[in-house]
Amino acid sequence: MNLRLSLLTTSALLVGCSWNAPPPVQPVKVVKVEVPAPVFHPVLPDKITPMDVEWRVLTPALMKEYVDDLDQGEAPVNVWYAVSTKGYENLSNNMAEIKRYIRQMLNIVEYYKNLADDQQEDNDGTIE
Repeated sequence: MNLRLSLLTTSALLVGCSWNAPPPVQPVKVVKVEVPAPVFHPVLPDKITPMDVEWRVLTPALMKEYVDDLDQGEAPVNVWYAVSTKGYENLSNNMAEIKRYIRQMLNIVEYYKNLADDQQEDNDGTIE
């Protein structure tokens, strides 16, 4: 009798859970959301604020006057730099070339900044 009771109890325990129907399984829904990485926009450097430069054109008369004043102790001791006409022209062309280069680089930076802003606006609020 004990054997029958233990077999009945064991079989009831093993088969008891299978009498109930399993709950319906919902399929897993996979949603892919692409979030673009934030674009870093570095702050542009401050504008150049050049310091004033005093330009003097030295003629032989001015040079003689300066030397006379210097000998009398009435003129400050200055160091004079001279540039030839061709040298001044080259200096002017170099400065124009630097300005052109900076302008083009700023245009490139502005282009990529606008491109990144446009892409970010296109991706805002659109989840597929």
